[in-house]
Amino acid sequence: MIRFTTRWALVAFVCLVSVGSLSGAGATARPEEVGVSSERLQQVNALMKRHLDAGSFAGAVTLVARNGRIVHLQPHGMADLESKQPMKADWMFRIMSMTKPVVGVAILMMMEEGKVRLNDPVSKFLPALKGLQVAVAQPAQGPPPPAGTPAEPRYYAVPADHEITVRELLTHTSGLVSGPMSNSANRKVAIKGTESLAEYLPRLASTPLEFQPGTRWAYSAQAGFDVLLHVVEIASGQPADVFLKQRLFDPLGMKDTFFYPVENPRLAGRYDRQADGTLRRNTTTPNFLNGRYFSGGGGLASTAEDYFQFAQMLLNGGQMNGKRFLSPRSVEMMASVIAPDTLPGRPAGEAYGLSVRVVNNPAARNTFLSQGSFGWSGAYGTHFWIDPKEKVIGILMTQTPNQEVRGDFENAVAFSIVGGTPASGTH
Repeated sequence: MIRFTTRWALVAFVCLVSVGSLSGAGATARPEEVGVSSERLQQVNALMKRHLDAGSFAGAVTLVARNGRIVHLQPHGMADLESKQPMKADWMFRIMSMTKPVVGVAILMMMEEGKVRLNDPVSKFLPALKGLQVAVAQPAQGPPPPAGTPAEPRYYAVPADHEITVRELLTHTSGLVSGPMSNSANRKVAIKGTESLAEYLPRLASTPLEFQPGTRWAYSAQAGFDVLLHVVEIASGQPADVFLKQRLFDPLGMKDTFFYPVENPRLAGRYDRQADGTLRRNTTTPNFLNGRYFSGGGGLASTAEDYFQFAQMLLNGGQMNGKRFLSPRSVEMMASVIAPDTLPGRPAGEAYGLSVRVVNNPAARNTFLSQGSFGWSGAYGTHFWIDPKEKVIGILMTQTPNQEVRGDFENAVAFSIVGGTPASGTH
């Protein structure tokens, strides 16, 4: 009994240390105070160590919160392999597509002000995108291209059945730059130099849709949410960076969330895993990170603590820090099943809402998250989810893509929940 008590005390101490570096962004708690097992929560650290030992990534930050209180905030590994800089909890990460839910909230804000509707044609805001065509695949002809050279897809174009809508962009059912044919055409009109959203997006008019809008789900990695963020600019009358800072980041206390933090010494290094298992630093800069282009598809950098503020606002039904950002009904709609998992392109058990995945069948998805959990991920390895039933938020920040660790992290957190959910606190 003494041995067990000593072990529990040590585990509790480690958990307290793991949240000790918080800068006051969110309230903390001992895990047991909110029905989380300290001992079981250590499986998160064990999981990260296994992946670090295997060379999955250089470093990471993990955050777990329940009932609005952070019970785990832990850095792992290195932020910079070359300088041997240890990861710290307040380091910044390129969150890439975790930018999309932020844009989804901005669009919902505009809807609540009556400036945007779900069924609005996108051409209402960007007239150049009226009358888009749809690509229809044709068989390849002639000899195959040399090894290592991708074959250019062949297609002809037909008129779209209807204009793409805001709803279809939010749910990745528009077909806008969503597959090989549309991607091929888009490369010919790619962003140049220091172009802005307003300068580049009209050229998408020459890019055919991948399919008839609304007929399937296919990820629009950048273009769809770049268009949506420009809709926010037009509807609000403000540049995207100003709107997000004034309406979201500053009121939420997200002091380390920016489009262009390139000079920040706390920006974690980005690494790619090589075929031999080693990590190599990636110093390339995507063409959309040019200093003027505010990419709604993947332009933001943030910290685990900052993104927690955003996620907790959604878990609170649209309010945080005494301020209301969205109505509860808007948040409910955001996390509703809008593109079902039966729609071609969606995996079993995982539907899609307005800018977020939605777990609609945990058994079919092979996950231990609750039905109704929602969130999204980023191309460089970031990941988050909100479990409204358990009032849990999980955030993983890293800068090397790894699909396996995401599901393992979700499950490790789910297995640590051992008690009910006392009255949720908001702040």
